[in-house]
Amino acid sequence: MRIPVTTLNDGYDFPLLGLGTYKLAPEDVEAVLRRAIELGYRHIDTAAFYGNEEAVGKAIGDAIAAGDVTREDLFVTTKLWNDDQDRPAAAYQESLKRLNLEFIDLYLVHWPWPQRGLYVSAFEELVQLQGMGQLQSVGVANFYPEVLDEIIQATGVAPVLNQVELHAGFTQQELRDYHAKHNILTEAWAPLARGKNFDDPAIAGVAAKYDATPAQVVLAYLLQMGVSVVPKTANLKRLEENLGALEVSLDAEDIAALDAVQGERMSGDPLTFPGDVD
Repeated sequence: MRIPVTTLNDGYDFPLLGLGTYKLAPEDVEAVLRRAIELGYRHIDTAAFYGNEEAVGKAIGDAIAAGDVTREDLFVTTKLWNDDQDRPAAAYQESLKRLNLEFIDLYLVHWPWPQRGLYVSAFEELVQLQGMGQLQSVGVANFYPEVLDEIIQATGVAPVLNQVELHAGFTQQELRDYHAKHNILTEAWAPLARGKNFDDPAIAGVAAKYDATPAQVVLAYLLQMGVSVVPKTANLKRLEENLGALEVSLDAEDIAALDAVQGERMSGDPLTFPGDVD
């Protein structure tokens, strides 16, 4: 089944279901990414912090060389880590070299780190890179309305997307409303809540109704909200399972049941992570 595509606020097409590579060991990347491409995945999400950019780049290069896909077919995202917020352009070039690509489709400021106070200048420098034609699209991850307001005011540019922790039970309605107002795509990391809510009665009930898996149900739920998802897996069978979410069409009763799922943030709060500057 073809993965749905949306148009980012800078005019580029963007697949709404992609492959996340967080904690994917470099030695596992080749098999997972090649199989993902074979199945139809076209968005690959990595980051400097993940330590697997070189492996991701090699797998992409091998897939292109094999004729499985063209570079133009793929949308590759990577991210500026916190320690590099004072050198965004150099860090971008380093990611580009590790990935062995001529350009990166989307580069994100990985966290605002408000205590350090460099998120505005970091985003501004990436916008300048984009203006010089060195970078296709610029976005952010883990930002919240106050810091989004600051970068938009400083640059006149709204990021194309904001990748944030988001899953059933923690759907960040207020933030999604802000994004909608500013034409920023919401993208979910940890969209499966690491499987911790799969036994929730509502999720299990909807899964049984459609003879689907809990993972397929929660991904379908987020996709029907208009949220982009980048589930990570090292399991080749789960790559195919996750794509099955595209065949699940939830009705209003299902959505209401899933809206009632209780949950909370599982990782660092962007207001405080990674903490005070040493």
